[in-house]
Amino acid sequence: MLTSIPASMENKWDAHQQQEPCSDNNLVFICKLPVRVGIQLLDSQEPVQIKLPAQCSVHQLRVRLCMVAQENNRLSEPFALLDPERYSLLYHKEEEWYEIYDDYQVLKTLDAPWFQGADGLQTVCVTVLAQKTTSKERIHFQGILNELIGYDLDSSDTNRLSELGYTRRKFATPRREELKKRDPIAYATEPWITSTVLPNDQQGYLQPKLSVTLYYNSSVLSIKADVTHTPSDLLKIFWESLPKEDLSFEGWSVNYMLKVCGREEFLSEDFQLSDYLWVRHCLENMLELHLSVVAVSSLPDNTVGREYWPLVDSLTGLSSSHKELSLKEKKVEDIVMISLWDCERKFRVKLLGFDIPELPSKVPPLVQVEATIIYGRKTVSSVCSTSKEFTDEVLWNTWLEFDILIRDIPHGAKLGLTINASTVEGMSTKDTKSNSSKASDYQKGKGQVLYFVNLQLIDHRSLLSQGPHTLHMWTFPEWDEEAFTFEAEKLSTATNPDVAKAMAITFMLDRYSFPVVLPHAKSSSGSESRLSSPSNEASPTTPFTRTDCLRRFKEESVHYASNLPHFLRTIDWMMPTAVQDVHWLLSHWGPEDIELSVALELLSVDFADLKVRRLAVQRLEILSNDEVLKYLLQLVQTLKVEPYHDSCLARFLLKRALRSKRIGHFFFWYLRSEVAGCPFFRQRMAVILEAYLLGCGEAMLTEFQRQVQVVNCLHDVALTVKVLYPDRTDLPSTGKVQTTKLQELLEECNLPSDFQVPFDPRVRAGSIILKECKVMASKKKPLWLEFSCVQSEAPASPPVGIIFKHGDDLRQDMLIIQTLMVMDSIWKEIGLDLNLVPYGCISTGHNIGMIEIVRNAITIASVQRSQGGVAGAFKNNALYDWLQRKCPFQEKHFQSMEKFVNSCAGYCVATYVLGIGDRHNDNIMITEQGNLFHIDFGHILGNTKSFLGVNRERVPFVLTPDFLYVMGRVKGRPSLYFQRFRDTCINAYLSLRAQSRLLVTLFSLMLLTGIPELSMSQDMLYLRTALQQDQGEEEARNHFLQQIALCEQKGWTVQANWWFHMMAGIK
Repeated sequence: MLTSIPASMENKWDAHQQQEPCSDNNLVFICKLPVRVGIQLLDSQEPVQIKLPAQCSVHQLRVRLCMVAQENNRLSEPFALLDPERYSLLYHKEEEWYEIYDDYQVLKTLDAPWFQGADGLQTVCVTVLAQKTTSKERIHFQGILNELIGYDLDSSDTNRLSELGYTRRKFATPRREELKKRDPIAYATEPWITSTVLPNDQQGYLQPKLSVTLYYNSSVLSIKADVTHTPSDLLKIFWESLPKEDLSFEGWSVNYMLKVCGREEFLSEDFQLSDYLWVRHCLENMLELHLSVVAVSSLPDNTVGREYWPLVDSLTGLSSSHKELSLKEKKVEDIVMISLWDCERKFRVKLLGFDIPELPSKVPPLVQVEATIIYGRKTVSSVCSTSKEFTDEVLWNTWLEFDILIRDIPHGAKLGLTINASTVEGMSTKDTKSNSSKASDYQKGKGQVLYFVNLQLIDHRSLLSQGPHTLHMWTFPEWDEEAFTFEAEKLSTATNPDVAKAMAITFMLDRYSFPVVLPHAKSSSGSESRLSSPSNEASPTTPFTRTDCLRRFKEESVHYASNLPHFLRTIDWMMPTAVQDVHWLLSHWGPEDIELSVALELLSVDFADLKVRRLAVQRLEILSNDEVLKYLLQLVQTLKVEPYHDSCLARFLLKRALRSKRIGHFFFWYLRSEVAGCPFFRQRMAVILEAYLLGCGEAMLTEFQRQVQVVNCLHDVALTVKVLYPDRTDLPSTGKVQTTKLQELLEECNLPSDFQVPFDPRVRAGSIILKECKVMASKKKPLWLEFSCVQSEAPASPPVGIIFKHGDDLRQDMLIIQTLMVMDSIWKEIGLDLNLVPYGCISTGHNIGMIEIVRNAITIASVQRSQGGVAGAFKNNALYDWLQRKCPFQEKHFQSMEKFVNSCAGYCVATYVLGIGDRHNDNIMITEQGNLFHIDFGHILGNTKSFLGVNRERVPFVLTPDFLYVMGRVKGRPSLYFQRFRDTCINAYLSLRAQSRLLVTLFSLMLLTGIPELSMSQDMLYLRTALQQDQGEEEARNHFLQQIALCEQKGWTVQANWWFHMMAGIK
């Protein structure tokens, strides 16, 4: 542990730490050995000096230390020095301790503070530290983390060199780097702002003064502020109202900040008031702004607890240049490891067999094993075994040889093994297919693939996998195998944790006398590169100098940037020379040279090359926190296609989450949901989430504990409700019985006194209002819950409404709502505010989550029932009459009409582009201010809903006669509101077309989630067609006008569908 290192020892070695390079092949290690007297560890011995060749490994250093300790009787158990679990090797650099973690690491690759010793050799000081047993404090803290993560990492982390254990330690470096730079006050008070200009129809808000009330202790000050003022201006006005003291405003203001009353939202930094999201909300809804003047000293404690691990050597890897690793002109005793590029033989697998504890009820008569080499999602080579009878144990004991040379295996390539049903006995083992872009036989027949598992051929330490392996396989899903190629789960290298019941396959890879490592380059200084023809290996290549390549590259960059993904798809990544050329070209490409949509596309499953993905992440680093938050949902999913747990993307997201509490909050819930619901990537998401929680601060940890407590309590209540009312019709007929039962269940819950709402951390919910809670009459029995707002100086706010759902995968709803927010930002960039209502929605676990209740809003079905019962579905003026009653005054009515036209246009365009189906009058709502919005996005991308075999969707989007009536469009007569509606629709539609690549990329990244209606490439075809990507702007304009005309023509069919829905109660 870090605290075990004596301060005197640290000071003693500081004198040695001067950086002077030395070219000799030998290295000197000045090692400080511990002395144990009873339970004390004394610092009283003279250091031990050991000289070793630079190409030796850390383990060889341990061996020499062991020999010296034994010869000089320096330790009671000298052989314990060979065990890194008992003794760790550390060096001190830049005020930090670093552990030399990997015993296989080459000594010369250590990123240690080398200095030139008296004999002219490179020298470093190393401290040998005895490991202590885990403290009770550490065990307790890890228990808290495990509860928050939803997974016990310690129980799975049994091998220090496994990818899990390795990554846990390596993530300490980016975490520590970010924490050193973090300003605790800026972190605690990060503002929620927007960079978009005020929409055209809100420019009038800039003229009048904004009513602001400031609270401080017992003082209250009401003022009229200009929206161009800054928080500093407001503080100065308030300071001037205070009794004058000797302290200047500058001295006083550094100790105080402005916080929105009743919300976890600060007006920090010096932006204009109109840039803050809450101020805009107040402007749009004509509300008074209530702010508290809070002392900086009263902010929550965001300090980070102690680190239990030292940092690990930053180069922790065995990779060196090919020239240094090459076997040429080397003696056997000088060989430490072998370069992968020296392995000239073909890659092969010795299939021993498989066994399963219990055969499934339905099994095919014959099976065969197919082995494939997978890169990205492309199968580059495959070979099948002979077919044999399917029993609980099947043996082959045969070699399966690929037509791929070991030296050509790229970083990130996987060995995929599947057990397939077979109809042909004794099939040849030479059934080899190469360079196929399809997943071999996976799509050829339903149920053909029975089990699957993958192995990383080059592991997280750049070592080639060798020797025997037994892997526990996953059962292949029974749905259409077309989804196989596009689901990240099938590319996971995780094995089935249910060892007792899982199918186990045993095989052997070629073994070598030394570790085989993938070099990072041909030589340390680099070598001349040439442009290769990736599409034709046999074609001659033309040599260019670096200057020529760079010049041509820059000349072509203008139109090359957007085509970069297409170009990279043509590269033969199994051809090392072509890969080296691409890497050289990319090294001269700046992240600012590529568009965001291109960068996101480069993070898709199509691109497994680490340098390509690094360039994409470098582009993301330019983004603001607002922009990162906008795409965070997709970026978390993209972690699934990274070849390894530790990646540039994982480190980027970790750093940004530690930098911003806004990002960190949603990062926590997105990861936790995946830990709960995705066993294929459970360890990866868990280790990244642990790294975040170790640096998020005590205040955030406490808030997450409260939120998880709420989710767990409500989960238990929801399960009990389903047991009590298993059928939809089982709900009590009287609300009193229902409320009483739910009240009893909620009273038994140990809910915290207050908590931040998971779908919006700015909102803090208080105690639950039992009398307002109910079980909703729906198949999945969602809970309608009301919580009081926390007390504040401002007038009381309405309760916090939450719908808690169990049994639904809310990730699809999250995707649509997030896409609506992206669309909204695109529209606001051009000054178009279409009054979308992207309500809060978040998945908090496997098929559980929370949805925000939108206040002062009812469904269109409720409006129609209030205007004539079920027959109200055919009453064209029902909606118009309802709006007139809610907004009787002329000015209010005019504003409601404006909101209705804009919001109707926005949702017509959005629902058409996204192919949102099942649009009945119970999932379209309207607020009392005339704001129309859609809910419940269970069917997307043109996947429509039918009843008794009849398609219920007959129009491209919902534009019914009652909507047209509100706009004054009756029986086709002209209307100014309708003309404005058409113009707004066209502007909105064409602006989305301009960003079609971004929208398509965002959806394609979500193919990784396994959402049923977003799991195949065909699902993306709808989006491309709806955006008319292959058409010109005029054709696209006419296309959407035709859709509006079609809705007008068939509006009566929607009314009939809605009437039938109300009669039959179909949902």
